[in-house]
Amino acid sequence: MLTVKIAIDGPAGAGKSTIARIVAKRLGLRYLDTGAMYRAVTLAALKKGVSCADEEALLRVATSMDLEIVFEKETKSNLVYLNGEDVTSAIRQPEVNASVSLVSSHKKVREFIVALQKEIGRQGCIVMDGRDIGTVVMPDADWKIFLQASVEERARRRQKELQRNGHAVDLVELEEQIRQRDHSDSTREVSPLRKAEDAIEVDTTHMNIEQVVDKVLAIIKGADEDV
Repeated sequence: MLTVKIAIDGPAGAGKSTIARIVAKRLGLRYLDTGAMYRAVTLAALKKGVSCADEEALLRVATSMDLEIVFEKETKSNLVYLNGEDVTSAIRQPEVNASVSLVSSHKKVREFIVALQKEIGRQGCIVMDGRDIGTVVMPDADWKIFLQASVEERARRRQKELQRNGHAVDLVELEEQIRQRDHSDSTREVSPLRKAEDAIEVDTTHMNIEQVVDKVLAIIKGADEDV
């Protein structure tokens, strides 16, 4: 189990980060939230006043920023440092949420970040979550899980997350943002959101966190009769 690679993909709000982190902890593996890397680029661009539509300028931001991902041994969380500053919470702000899909759609930015992710993945002993892990970043993953959930449920989860961090966001507005994000992620030219052919889909709409974790672990351990 120590050398395995596990890819967990899915749309925004499907529970990828939470599930991947817990699965990594249960199995004693490292965990990488790949979306946090694109969020860091987005935050850096916003801080510099760089347009999220300007691919060349964004690439300069990405290649010049000092990005450090710290793997927490106990919690399996990722601490994100941007130019020496802890931005783990800042990259989850609504303004970053609204722009990260556009930033991550740029080919040159994505190629740069994917190269970093592949290097981390080559070391093994890891659970990665994102939108193109099983198809692009770790196509050789030992297990590929694709988490799914209804738009309404994903919006409700995102609202609760934002509320915990002190942000008040309208649920209907969040649903629309998620629909737009789904469309953007699924139709972009580079590394679109899609389920790998050999991935196992798990619909989490009516499942709590522990139920999803149990399901994923059963798949990995080959004990899920539904697979």
